[in-house]
Amino acid sequence: MTPEQVNLVQQSFVKVAPISEQAAVMFYDRLFEVAPQVKAMFPSDLTEQRKKLMATLALVVNGLSNLAAVLPAASALAKRHVNYGAKPEHYPVVGGALLLTLEKGLGAAWTPEVAAAWTAAYGTLSGYMISEAYDKSQAAE
Repeated sequence: MTPEQVNLVQQSFVKVAPISEQAAVMFYDRLFEVAPQVKAMFPSDLTEQRKKLMATLALVVNGLSNLAAVLPAASALAKRHVNYGAKPEHYPVVGGALLLTLEKGLGAAWTPEVAAAWTAAYGTLSGYMISEAYDKSQAAE
């Protein structure tokens, strides 16, 4: 990611923070719409899960300028997700739900540059998380 992309992600996330609860609802609604099979990995009451999602996003977004500081937490999170049943093929689905949520939440502020920055950020983190959580044979499946 370029410094400009990091800046775009961080600036745009500031605009999402005030609607974090609605954004989290949109995210999970979209995720379960496109991948209903993953719903079983989550509690029936998503209140705490939505808070965790937004807190984790805030941590990652704020840490993008010092990615090395975020990577240990991302690695631990990825490994926990394996225990919940997450597979490498779930990451692009989650990314799509996240990007759509951001697009809806940001409205006119969702520019091609912001979209590219978020795509780069998610690609960087999800690629790292997949490599940390799965051995090479699983990641290639």
